[in-house]
Amino acid sequence: MFSEKKKNKMVENTPHQNIIAQGTKFVGDLSSAGDFRIDGTVEGNIKTSGKIVVGKEGFLKGTLQGTDAYFEGKFSGKLTLSGTLTLKASAYIEGEVIAGKLAVEPGATFNVTCVMKGTVKEMNNGGKRKPETEKTA
Repeated sequence: MFSEKKKNKMVENTPHQNIIAQGTKFVGDLSSAGDFRIDGTVEGNIKTSGKIVVGKEGFLKGTLQGTDAYFEGKFSGKLTLSGTLTLKASAYIEGEVIAGKLAVEPGATFNVTCVMKGTVKEMNNGGKRKPETEKTA
């Protein structure tokens, strides 16, 4: 029904989600272009250009590099995101965080050193221009 070329093209365009199910423990390094959902335990390093979701029972110990992350579970280590880190009330995060944006619900535990690496917005001085300084000789 499908030619081999069409099959491969369909697979390339399909978004992939990697799942570590509850009750599963993975030790090692993971790398993927797709999203991750972690409901089990991961000890190691994860690198992805996709989104990372850590469910309520999920635990990640190590380093995480990605775009966006959504935590309901636990994290311990170094987290580097180019996008948004979202923490639900049940989240427990400790270690080092570098993120573009941060969204935290009341009740979340956030014991980290944190650096925000977003775009810097120029503050508007109430619509007034900053006065130019005069130079005298």
